[in-house]
Amino acid sequence: MVDAYQIKNQTGLYFLTLQVVGWADIFTRQSYRDIIIDSFVYCRKNKGLKIYAYVIMSNHIHCIVSANDNLSDVVRNFKKFTSKEILKLVNENTQESRKEWLLMIFKYHAKFNKRVEMFQFWTHENHAVELTSNEMIESRVNYIHQNPVRAGFVEQEHEFIYSSAKNFAGLINVMDIDEL
Repeated sequence: MVDAYQIKNQTGLYFLTLQVVGWADIFTRQSYRDIIIDSFVYCRKNKGLKIYAYVIMSNHIHCIVSANDNLSDVVRNFKKFTSKEILKLVNENTQESRKEWLLMIFKYHAKFNKRVEMFQFWTHENHAVELTSNEMIESRVNYIHQNPVRAGFVEQEHEFIYSSAKNFAGLINVMDIDEL
């Protein structure tokens, strides 16, 4: 495996992209986004995760994070927990009109991974980029906050609910973040 985008400095500041397999648009439903938010909050309070910026798009998450101890472990545990919870909700949700389609995608991608038994939710890559300068940080924060604008979801970045742009604008938001 190419290690160009691996987390090497376990206490460093990183820009991560967490991608759903097959680019499945799972986060169009609030219940799935809320699992991500609740897990972020839990990891901040209990796992030493620091979240400085984030956006939850329809099929991926961008974030700028660090950890007190081992960022790889925190991210792995976050992805493991959220995948189990989201898959459980997809299976149990009788109102999920895309249930069969989503499970087909997750099952298909699991076939190519020896470490996954039945369904794979996240890709294994985190596209980790260590941020080592103020210019890199500012560029990635702007990229994160402009993502929903570029996608045509909102006109102004602070209008998107599931983004730290609201935090940066001093508006009511869905979760607290850490200061850069």
